[in-house]
Amino acid sequence: MTAFKPKGTLTEQVARHIENQIVFGELGSGERIYESAMAKQMDVSLGSIREGLLLLEKRHLVQNIPRKGAFVTSLDDFFVRSLYETLELYLSHTGRKLARQWQPEDLERLEQLFGKMQSHFRNNNLMAFLDLGVEYTKASLAYADNYFIVAAIDDLWPSARRCAFVAFKQGGKRVLEDNLAYMQNSISAIRDRDEDRLSSILHAYAVQQCQQVLEAAATASLAQAR
Repeated sequence: MTAFKPKGTLTEQVARHIENQIVFGELGSGERIYESAMAKQMDVSLGSIREGLLLLEKRHLVQNIPRKGAFVTSLDDFFVRSLYETLELYLSHTGRKLARQWQPEDLERLEQLFGKMQSHFRNNNLMAFLDLGVEYTKASLAYADNYFIVAAIDDLWPSARRCAFVAFKQGGKRVLEDNLAYMQNSISAIRDRDEDRLSSILHAYAVQQCQQVLEAAATASLAQAR
């Protein structure tokens, strides 16, 4: 089980700990989160757990249902398709700005992150690979210049991490290879300032990973039903 390591405000600590339990499948799709048991496990107050769960509801990982309790958001077809459709819209919009306006240090940053991810792939360091994937995408948002888009994407990252892990559990290293290929192609399109090619790459990748997650989620549901 993921160890609880205090960092940041207590509410953020609690939220991040439960977030990781959801992202890495320790708390499953649709599972009830028992607040009292969680508070005892983490050695914090019930109020801290509830505040953390409110943060996670904002980040789309938890649903707080009146008089019933808190539940892990179900990773169903509607949720997964909605997530990737939204991510594609945001990233395509900001990607076009990046392709038009990037400076040498921006491209250098993306290439450095890509190189580090290749290294983690070769060393089978999954956690570092996933973390750098998030960092890479955030770096590509350098030219978003839109408060609402940046805030919305921040709230979508936990679900994106969760889906990426689900896809990896089912598809293994092939999924990581797909990620690297997408990044390499997107860096090439950015370098060429080719907005249309970058948009096409983002669309193809969103469709591909969405399908990978749906297939993985369906396989996991069948296994649980047996």
